[in-house]
Amino acid sequence: MSELQIGYAAMLEQFAPAEAVALSAYAEEHGFSGVMAADHFQPWVPAQGESSFVWSVLAAIGERTKGDMGPGVTAPTFRWHPAMVAQASATLASMYPGRHWLGLGSGEALNEHIVGGYWPEAPERINRMFEAIEIISKLFTASIAGKDVKHSGQFFKLESTRLWTMPEVAPEILVATAGPVTAKRAGRHADGLITVGAPLEKISMLFGKFDDGAREAGKDPSTMPKVLQLHMSWAETDEEAMANALHEWPNGGMKFPKGDIRSPFEFEQMAKLVRPEDFEGRMIISADPDDHRAYIQKFVDLGFDKIYLHNVGRNQRQWIDVFGRDVLPKLAR
Repeated sequence: MSELQIGYAAMLEQFAPAEAVALSAYAEEHGFSGVMAADHFQPWVPAQGESSFVWSVLAAIGERTKGDMGPGVTAPTFRWHPAMVAQASATLASMYPGRHWLGLGSGEALNEHIVGGYWPEAPERINRMFEAIEIISKLFTASIAGKDVKHSGQFFKLESTRLWTMPEVAPEILVATAGPVTAKRAGRHADGLITVGAPLEKISMLFGKFDDGAREAGKDPSTMPKVLQLHMSWAETDEEAMANALHEWPNGGMKFPKGDIRSPFEFEQMAKLVRPEDFEGRMIISADPDDHRAYIQKFVDLGFDKIYLHNVGRNQRQWIDVFGRDVLPKLAR
């Protein structure tokens, strides 16, 4: 069993790039193990206020830190051709050997519609993602072997080429999933799983499906990383923690699929309907660090290898100080 790692979730929707890099370095100094950086073209709501280019920020984080890092998550299917995502990932892994993993998802209209293409329903988006994973995996494997590769599929074409800048070991491909079918396919075709905080029984089900898919492909699921991104709101008072959640991260209280909504301004209108009780069971909101420790520990006990924490408020340094001192040292397998 690998050592538990608790990392920092750098929300590029909320913080300007230089600040996100500085916060990532500050988090590492206080015991966080690595960084998951958000890949957004637009923030969820205008109040968040930013959306920088994740690959530029990850390179800067690589210079300022020593831990692992990756995008949480990139859609290799609409804004990007999979070959471009493969090149970006291979370049980062060449610059920072052994530190970079590639987090992939099926995308949201908020970020992907901006290129003006057709926005399909969820099953097609998932099929596109897995074809993209096939292309990225083929590029990684062929490039390490010094060979060209090509692809002609339902959604993508790739003419004969290779990644001329390629590390000796390919980055791990981690797939974001919240459903059983995707989890099983991820087990077959990817190196690991990323998910977000959810009821424990649902995550146990996802783990089971992922493990089934991995075994079908002849892989040992116990060696494959299971990664969690966990949103929370901590502040000095419960009232301040709730106010931060409602203002900065109302999307965490929206109990419906958000993949088809195109504009931060549409989310802003929906956010007016979010009430404090809507966060229950979706995000922990508390001024007591031990409440957060107990909540995180439940996911540790479930079997996650890496957990990246996102405090939704602007009080990042204060939160990093408190959690680095009072929470991280008390989490254990």
